[in-house]
Amino acid sequence: MITIDSLREYGANVEEGLARCMGKEEFYLMLVKKAAEDEKLIQLEKLLAEKDLDGAFETAHALKGIAANLSLDPLTKPVSEMTELLRIRTDTDYSSLLAKTTEELERLRDL
Repeated sequence: MITIDSLREYGANVEEGLARCMGKEEFYLMLVKKAAEDEKLIQLEKLLAEKDLDGAFETAHALKGIAANLSLDPLTKPVSEMTELLRIRTDTDYSSLLAKTTEELERLRDL
């Protein structure tokens, strides 16, 4: 079960995330749970496999926004790296960044 304490252990900047949610803990936790259930990562993997760099950028950027706005720092880092590479349409092997993103999303889901 995702709690404020488990998010702290995960590495989230809970104070910053709560501040964005006007200090409403239940609202913040609800948003974090929705983020953990989001399927943008699956979409991103598909777009990268299809070499759709524009679509992949849009999806990575959206995922980054979700993670960053909730201050889920461990998830934000690899997604931010992907977003910046995709912003300049870098055609590269994204498997390690996808693996790290998947790992962090799974850790979040396991809380």
